[in-house]
Amino acid sequence: MHPVLFEIPGIGFPIRSFGVLVAAGIFLAIWVWGKLLARHGDDREKDPLRGSQVALWVIIGVLVGARLMYVTVEASRYWSADLSPAQVAWLDDRASDALPALSPEERETALAVAVGHDFLHDPMRILFLWQGGLVMYGGLFGGILFGAWSAKRRGLDVWNAFDTALVPSFLGLAVGRWGCLLVGDDYGKVVPEAWKHLSFPITIQVPPAEWLEAHSESLFDRELAGQVIWATQVWMSVNGLLIALVGWLLLRRRRRYGVAGAVMLLIYAVTRSTIEAFRGDSIRGLWFAGTVSTSQLVSIGVGIVAILLLVLRPGKLAPRAT
Repeated sequence: MHPVLFEIPGIGFPIRSFGVLVAAGIFLAIWVWGKLLARHGDDREKDPLRGSQVALWVIIGVLVGARLMYVTVEASRYWSADLSPAQVAWLDDRASDALPALSPEERETALAVAVGHDFLHDPMRILFLWQGGLVMYGGLFGGILFGAWSAKRRGLDVWNAFDTALVPSFLGLAVGRWGCLLVGDDYGKVVPEAWKHLSFPITIQVPPAEWLEAHSESLFDRELAGQVIWATQVWMSVNGLLIALVGWLLLRRRRRYGVAGAVMLLIYAVTRSTIEAFRGDSIRGLWFAGTVSTSQLVSIGVGIVAILLLVLRPGKLAPRAT
């Protein structure tokens, strides 16, 4: 794991693997989208240029949506937590030496919702994207909304943009998920003893405690040191790659705009919800006594919307790809 790739000499500014791979995924997605619009656009000469202009707003939408959903989830967890006045006081002033006496269980409960507490008491933290905290589903919604608005303004067919943009989006997601692996985010549960003989890319072993202490940027829970866990980051990367492949094949055979995108969303809702069952990081938000994650709840809504799109088929007839 390499949460920090290197530091810029002289100023000591860290270049984090997560940011580099997310940026690489974004640039790859923009480049591939231009190629797809040149083949599947209504105007194959002008649509690639229009797409490059729309891409900026898609990126803004992804970042805004992903951050807002993360903030909303964390704030909701804090609001819904049954904290005592002592726990709230401890969260208010964790850096102080004069802290209220809390049991280990009380501290653990308070720390589980500390991010939401900090957002509500210091809203400027919402802008600190470099400290982490993005939710993929929020990015998906934000990218679609901002992208649809910009596509309409630029003269792109919104439903064709929806189809063609989702293919490279999932491809970019496949790249970005490796950043999650390198930084120790979105990790899986501890593997049962009967399955510990499996190796990468099915499982991964968390670095030892000494390594985690020396690399404080890693997001692996320190209690997982040396444990074998499910490699859910890798699974989500492969999942994004396969969905992109399915979408690319559908673009070549589609008869109506919007269908390819709906199929990709439906597949993602099902597969993401399945992978979530193997996740072990509770910070993503768990509900109903820890049985359902936020992403699984959102997956239900996304799946319903995707099915409605497949039934209603709102896009126009698509010309045959040549």
